[in-house]
Formats: sequence, C-alpha cells, structure tokens
Amino acid sequence: MIELRPAVTADVPSLLELWEVAAENDSRPTDSAVKVETLIARDPEACTVAVTEDGRVVGSLISGWDGWRAHLYRLAVHPDVRRQGLAHRLLDHAETRLVALGAGRIDAMVLEGNDLGQSLWKSSGYESQAEWRRWVRPVG
Repeated sequence: MIELRPAVTADVPSLLELWEVAAENDSRPTDSAVKVETLIARDPEACTVAVTEDGRVVGSLISGWDGWRAHLYRLAVHPDVRRQGLAHRLLDHAETRLVALGAGRIDAMVLEGNDLGQSLWKSSGYESQAEWRRWVRPVG
C-alpha cells in the first residue's frame, strides 16, 4: 500500500534523491534542501509525497497556489513503482487541493522531451499551449 501525504522536512533528503532518479532534470536549476524546506514551511500542503509502508518516498507532486494561479511541478514516480496508477493518484490529489483553494485552471510544467510525462498529462485532459513560450531568468 502506498500512502499519499504532505511532505515534511524529514522527507527532504528522500525527495531530492527521488528527483535525481525519477524526474526529468534537464534545464532545471539545482535543487537544494533549503529551498524545499522553505516551500514546506510556507505551504505545508503544497508538496505531496507517496510513501510505501516501510517509509520509502516513491512519488511526489508539488501543487502551487498563489491565490490566483494554480501550477503543478515535480511530478515524479520512482521507476520501481511506475505503471501502477500512482501518477494519476498524485494528480487527482493535487487537483482536488487546488480546486478547493479556488483554482479555475491548472497548468503543468512539462519538458518537451519528457514523452512519458506528456502521455500522462494528455491522458488526464491537459493540452499543450503552443502559443505560449516560457521565459526564465535565474536570480539566485
């Protein structure tokens, strides 16, 4: 049985390890424990983890809400437990949270080359918006 629950500070090392193994990390800034701990402290419900009975973190999804926009980040499922519906469970959980907070639209950050991720988003009713381009500037 895999349980979904909010991440806690003690989960941060396991999250960073999961993201190295399971997430697409191209074109991303380096993750740090301090930044993840700050997220958890600011919004304790934002990062959901999937945890096995023995306490192993095998999945994650961050559902960010700023009071106006809803964003999904860091959907990751460990390769050992893929194809069991865990990504859909994480997504359903996050969507329920965001709708309860007032979201009318949810967007997801998905790398162009992440075919596995793109198939999940498409099968869940998300559509790519070709007319938008993301602009970034590292500041820290």
